[in-house]
Amino acid sequence: MKVSEVMTHHPFCCHADDSAQTVAKLLRNGDIGSVPVIDRSGHVAGIITDRDLCCMIVADGLDPTATAVGDFMTEDPITCRGEQSLDSCERLMQTHQIRRIPVTDQDGCCVGIVSQADLVRSETADKVHRTIAEISKPSRTLIISALAS
Repeated sequence: MKVSEVMTHHPFCCHADDSAQTVAKLLRNGDIGSVPVIDRSGHVAGIITDRDLCCMIVADGLDPTATAVGDFMTEDPITCRGEQSLDSCERLMQTHQIRRIPVTDQDGCCVGIVSQADLVRSETADKVHRTIAEISKPSRTLIISALAS
């Protein structure tokens, strides 16, 4: 199965200079957990999640109406292509412990996004279980930080 068969086509996207409040409304209204951040040409520059907004902007008391998401996005996120196999996309999710991957065309423009939910709707329970288990493992950084405390 190919990524293009399960991805969400034409996903909501935002720009780095969009305010945190604008992006939060986009997430809420779209009932989604992240949006690719694109440049003016449509190329993927980053990704911002609901967790990023909450933990880095709201928790620090920053003004969501005046704070641009570009300073808080994950830059140069892992991406995949629509013609890739879904297995290769799942391996990327597992290896990098990420729940969503923007899908780009040959020019690097965002054409879709693949999420855990897309996998649940299209893969066997065994495969989904493996992917979610890998994504959910504590990161090495967290383990080292906990040991140092």
